[in-house]
Amino acid sequence: MTSGIVIAVIGALAFAAAAVLQALGAEQVSQRAAIREERRRSAAAHPSLKSTALTMLTVPFLVGFVFDIIGFIATIMSARLIPLFLSQTIISARLVATALLAMVVLKVGLTMRDWIAGAVVVASLILLAVSAGREGVDHTAWMRWAVLVAGPALILLGLIVMRRLKTHIATVTGLIAGAVFGVMAVASRILDGIDPLDLTVLFTDPALYGLLLSGIGGFYLFTVALQTGSVNGAAAALVVGQTVLPGAVGIAFLGDVTRAGWGPVAIVAFIAAVGGGVVLASSGAVTAVETADATNAPRGYGHPPRELGRPR
Repeated sequence: MTSGIVIAVIGALAFAAAAVLQALGAEQVSQRAAIREERRRSAAAHPSLKSTALTMLTVPFLVGFVFDIIGFIATIMSARLIPLFLSQTIISARLVATALLAMVVLKVGLTMRDWIAGAVVVASLILLAVSAGREGVDHTAWMRWAVLVAGPALILLGLIVMRRLKTHIATVTGLIAGAVFGVMAVASRILDGIDPLDLTVLFTDPALYGLLLSGIGGFYLFTVALQTGSVNGAAAALVVGQTVLPGAVGIAFLGDVTRAGWGPVAIVAFIAAVGGGVVLASSGAVTAVETADATNAPRGYGHPPRELGRPR
């Protein structure tokens, strides 16, 4: 249990470091001639695949991507060691670390609401850790195929939503991206061939490909969500999708449980942690960092990002 919690915390910190690192290079990245040219020529309301690819190939993004990889590995490992309702909530608490790092590195001010929301998230995580029981081991073969189908299906839904919706694109796409990350966490839990290592079993397990597709697709969808509207809405929706879906699947299908008599405490702590994360997603610090990532590609909706480092 302890090792799983520590790994999840490392993952949350890695994701936060990646976001802040990419934000530090955002101003330089946004001046790239190719992106400026595409902004002038493109009349499309939505970011193109080319513009998103250019974003991902910049030096700051690639350096931050190393931290993203650490975060993804930690997400996978923690999902196998502790209940999903705990591991995914800790990973989503990266917003707390992002806000604190942005305050120190980017000189972005935090309001009293931000501090309270952060304190609620931390306190809720402590209660969740105390109330969490064993991680479940119950699953059947159909779940391996289910995650392989569910991940691509959600990604396709996200792409359709991105093209069809006229409003609230960032929020809906962020929610779907969070759900895709949730599928990745579920796939991590049920993956065979890891312990003990058996490459034949591993590479013939549909859950492995569900995990890979969901990780890549979720990452792409959230990058797109940040470019298409409200950064606050995208980040808050991601928290909900990334925590609620895998938590519910873990309890309903995988046998995740709480300690005897701690069920009500875990429910209240889980709701409080998700609520605090949603509130923190609208923090000026988190908004500055996430918007910095979004400035690396053309924006079709919303307003230009506010200046980084400016206190609220």
